[in-house]
Amino acid sequence: MTEHEHVRVAVIGSGFGGLGAAVRLRREGVTDFVVLERADSVGGTWRDNSYPGCACDVPSHLYSFSFAPNPEWPRTFSGQEHIRAYLEHVADTFRLRPHLRFNSEVRMMTWDAQKLRWGIETSSGYLTADLVVSATGPLSDPKIPAIPGIDTFPGKVFHSARWDHDYELRGKRVAMVGTGASAIQIVPAIQPEVSRLTLFQRTPPWVMPRVDRAITGAERWLHRQLPFTTQARRGLLWGIRELQVQAFTKRPDELGLVERLAKRNISRAVKDPALRAKLTPDYRIGCKRILLSNTYYPALTQPNVDVVASGLARIEGSTLVAADGSRSEADAIVFGTGFHVTDMPIAERVVGAHGRTLAEAWKDGMKSLRGATAAGFPNWMTIIGPNTGLGNSSMILMIESQLNYLADFVRQLDVLGGRVALDARAAAVDAWNDRVQERMKRTVWNTGGCTSWYLDANGVNTTVWPGTTTEFRGATRRVDLAEYEVVRAAEPAPVPAAVRGVGGKKAVAEA
Repeated sequence: MTEHEHVRVAVIGSGFGGLGAAVRLRREGVTDFVVLERADSVGGTWRDNSYPGCACDVPSHLYSFSFAPNPEWPRTFSGQEHIRAYLEHVADTFRLRPHLRFNSEVRMMTWDAQKLRWGIETSSGYLTADLVVSATGPLSDPKIPAIPGIDTFPGKVFHSARWDHDYELRGKRVAMVGTGASAIQIVPAIQPEVSRLTLFQRTPPWVMPRVDRAITGAERWLHRQLPFTTQARRGLLWGIRELQVQAFTKRPDELGLVERLAKRNISRAVKDPALRAKLTPDYRIGCKRILLSNTYYPALTQPNVDVVASGLARIEGSTLVAADGSRSEADAIVFGTGFHVTDMPIAERVVGAHGRTLAEAWKDGMKSLRGATAAGFPNWMTIIGPNTGLGNSSMILMIESQLNYLADFVRQLDVLGGRVALDARAAAVDAWNDRVQERMKRTVWNTGGCTSWYLDANGVNTTVWPGTTTEFRGATRRVDLAEYEVVRAAEPAPVPAAVRGVGGKKAVAEA
């Protein structure tokens, strides 16, 4: 990277959001861009999460770009290695490699109000950009709770998203902290080889059967020969989930049937009434993310597994003490405790037009306009921003909607011409968020009786979109300039004639 490289667009992150943005920019005719990636390869969360059993809980044909269908998915629900390979394939197919800057972690981004551009300090150098697209994603920075005494633990400690493949778990006493989407995949994968597995569960999840199977060679052949069959499969998967949204967002009481099916799933696998009671949630299904597994409950019934229905309170050497006072020994601790979702770490590194960071602007809760732009941060856009998450469908659908918004944002800058920036109006941001939060009031995420990672420190759901993906696509199809302040570079003062000299050129810069 040259000392003062300038690009039109800087994209941060090379997961689905970052690579999608790169593809969309090229399709819009923008080739002057870079993709800044802190690691040494693409993949985002699908590169970082390589724990045993890691797989997606959204069907493969829906968890992929509409513009890059993959007829070769091996299973209806894909494993981590196949999704990561797919993203590498996207980088190659759309010729994104020349734009990628690996080992380039963004340390600080500062808006230059004079030049109307972002100054970006990275671990590999400095550059400037007219527009920044932040695609760091909500599942990128692991969250490890501050457990008292953790520094006294003599064994191995790591987060599920930073799995230590050099550490041999076989024959060890392992503590798994957390019962979220990662934990329910890790537990069945490691249970057969560890000597003892202690699961610390603060709140039991609702777990439904995972209807997974191998995709046959005949199906893959058909998808290769007749691409429209891949689109039809994707459309069917999308439509089913779109119809389910109403129950989550408007009529949570309709989820009772699903709840009964989930309880039947527990009863079939767990015969011990005491264990079954521990594993049965007391909140409405859907309030927390519904998890999919056929192996989680059977693994918990094995003789080498203990379920502690309590959080980990403190650590005394190799002894783990739960909040209920129970004690257990461990050689290794695996934290499946999620990520910094409602307090994006990248926000600490963005300094806007008023000299304050995005984290400071969001200290009372994340807010953006249409999940993309924030007041006081001109020409800065986030992919998978506040209230763009989904409780039951594919995030790729939301990402592609935001890519539509990005494309129109770039077009509007072109139409306006010259050195120009768009800054979301605070009133527009507030109006959008008021509408989102008003709709959120009756959703299962707010009324279901649980505390989930969707909620921020103030108990506000700044994560999930309270509607259908169709509605969000409609809301992000175009950039409404009435919601933005158009910022132009200040023209320098005219140079006096005596200084210019007779016949001198006009020294007023074109805006």
